[in-house]
Amino acid sequence: VQLQASGGGLVQAGGSLRLPCAASGRTFSSYNMGWFRQAPGKQREFVAAISWSGSSTNYADSVKGRFTISRDAKNTVYLQMNSLKPEDTAVYYCAAERGNWGATISIAYDYWGQGTLVTVSS
Repeated sequence: VQLQASGGGLVQAGGSLRLPCAASGRTFSSYNMGWFRQAPGKQREFVAAISWSGSSTNYADSVKGRFTISRDAKNTVYLQMNSLKPEDTAVYYCAAERGNWGATISIAYDYWGQGTLVTVSS
């Protein structure tokens, strides 16, 4: 599985962005997908995940009610980010894993995209 994240950019606080992550590979539909982020000087942290079927989602407390993860049938996972805050500024990564649904640690994920930078100005 190869992953390509995009959609990052500069946005004002309170604004919105949608990050797509395009996946290649015939087995994409069998993978649980996640989004992580890493702010300057901080460790990579879990943001959201969606199960292989799309029937289950999980969010970090810091983004609940503001971010939504979804996936379509065309090998793309999305992270819709609303009501953005300056503390959401980070490089966002999409990742894929199979068999560890519910995992919120990066080591559980097998494949990673290259990251896309989101900057939220105050």
